[in-house]
Amino acid sequence: MKFRKNILCIGAGYVGGPTMAMIAYKCPQYRVTVVDINPIRIAEWNSDDLPIYEPGLGEIVKATRGKNLFFSTDIEGGIRDNDIIFVSVNTPTKTFGAGAGMAADLQYWEKTARQILQYSESTKIVIEKSTLPVKTALAMEKILNYTKNSISFDVLSNPEFLAEGSAIKDLENPDRILIGCQDTKSGLAARETLVEIYANWVPREKIITSNIWSSELSKIVSNAFLAQRISSINAISALCEKTDADIAEVSKAVGMDSRIGSKFLSASVGFGGSCFKKDILNLVYLCQHYSLHEVADYWESVVRINQYQQERFILNMLTTMFNTLAGKRICLFGFAFKANTGDTRESPAIYITKRLLEEKAEIVITDPKALKNAKADLTGMEGQVSFVEDPYKAAEGCHAIAILTEWDVYRNLDFQKIFNTMTKPASIFDGRNIIDHKRCFDIGFNVYPTGKPALTHS
Repeated sequence: MKFRKNILCIGAGYVGGPTMAMIAYKCPQYRVTVVDINPIRIAEWNSDDLPIYEPGLGEIVKATRGKNLFFSTDIEGGIRDNDIIFVSVNTPTKTFGAGAGMAADLQYWEKTARQILQYSESTKIVIEKSTLPVKTALAMEKILNYTKNSISFDVLSNPEFLAEGSAIKDLENPDRILIGCQDTKSGLAARETLVEIYANWVPREKIITSNIWSSELSKIVSNAFLAQRISSINAISALCEKTDADIAEVSKAVGMDSRIGSKFLSASVGFGGSCFKKDILNLVYLCQHYSLHEVADYWESVVRINQYQQERFILNMLTTMFNTLAGKRICLFGFAFKANTGDTRESPAIYITKRLLEEKAEIVITDPKALKNAKADLTGMEGQVSFVEDPYKAAEGCHAIAILTEWDVYRNLDFQKIFNTMTKPASIFDGRNIIDHKRCFDIGFNVYPTGKPALTHS
């Protein structure tokens, strides 16, 4: 079969894999290839056990793989044979040198740009899909166009706005598709090529265009605003606990204001994931670079509140369990940073586990999809940790349960059965406010919600 377009994505992670699967699913007339340097990850994409969990992803991959969706480790051949290249490589926070702890580490991105230059034999459209600092496209253009032959490159910014756990739904019915380009004849033509791809299933009015710098910044700012809302409601949850107010009632009242809206106003143990903290710190570093120190301090406070909320959760456990956790068995319900994903990057559970182990507690972790990643995250951490898939077995003999991920399965557990097997007094610390607190209190638990009065037996 002759395909109308040949599309390549470099990077088979949480963004590249699902995004390309959706393009292949919606555009059977296009051939889509995903390449990665990790042969194990590519093998998993070619198996029935995909490297990431997203509801609906497996069905889309099975419907397209081997027909117009292909996974490979042949990066050189992929670059050579495709004219549209999405770059979706990892851009973690730097851990060394200038900007350590804040700036984006662009070494993988730059290596990819140089590979594209090295192996290209024809003109390419190169699309930034990774979250990148403002002006990164300029650096990519300088690298790619440093050549004396007739090959040219147009760089576009097309940031992803996926929420893990609902990525397939977000890809199929996005709030918007944002495409940034240079205001040149070839840049505008390249942008239209990308618009044409998305227009196969996304209404044209949802495909918005901008200059390339606005596009790069919009992604980081979107995540910063979402994280800010979470930190704002979490800050108020601390006040609610001191004043016997109920954060759910406050959130409902505030969220009904049409100027504010109700999304991202649920108090919790804090935000996690690969984007929020990384993107905010990147924004802080950018503001500091331009000597906007007050702006940098403002956004950095969003991260500080998130860290405060996690530490506050630990201190609440410590003070309500007789000021010692040593030798006590604590079961963590959930380790993924949010429900419906196995992703544990920057999960609050990592920090909470570390702190509990410092207090000499014994930890039992249960999670429907994240135990493999949890084991990797905690490798080398001193202390007693066990991993049990069945939440009923995980809770046996424990002094307390800490709910850290809002999995639906935890809402509907038989808490009477769980209570019967636990060490008394038994406590539940609900870091997501997802269970029936009154019902669990009536069973016999001491219940400590987030941002609500505790329910305790005298």
